[in-house]
Amino acid sequence: MNSRPSSRIFLVLAFACAIFVGGTETQARDSADGRLIVQRVPNFGTNLVAQLSIDGRKIADIPRDQHYEGFVSAGRHVLTIQALPNTELRRPTSMNLSVQSGRTYIFTAVWESDRVVLRRSTSPSDTTRVRPVKAPTQ
Repeated sequence: MNSRPSSRIFLVLAFACAIFVGGTETQARDSADGRLIVQRVPNFGTNLVAQLSIDGRKIADIPRDQHYEGFVSAGRHVLTIQALPNTELRRPTSMNLSVQSGRTYIFTAVWESDRVVLRRSTSPSDTTRVRPVKAPTQ
């Protein structure tokens, strides 16, 4: 009968260790990544979404009063933005971004003449976070 309580204690300790190790791996990954926030100007367009892609992968459609927030691995990446629906067949606009671990990058989608571009911003807007289309795997 003494073996049962000790085996239960062992299982509880093993489970606790597994949770601890999993949590530290997530923290290590996040600290090796950079944080990316992409928002849109309030006058972007009522019926338009800003579609964000990273390295050719669609990440999020950002509607009115929302923003994208996520982690991107350190290194060079290409951010692409376009307005949808694209009734005037405008080309997407891309920019290079060199991400450093632990840094935060904030961009705002704005209209420049007749195209959408990403401009660096100093602070995020007070909007709701949009759910990513699919998590970036870098």
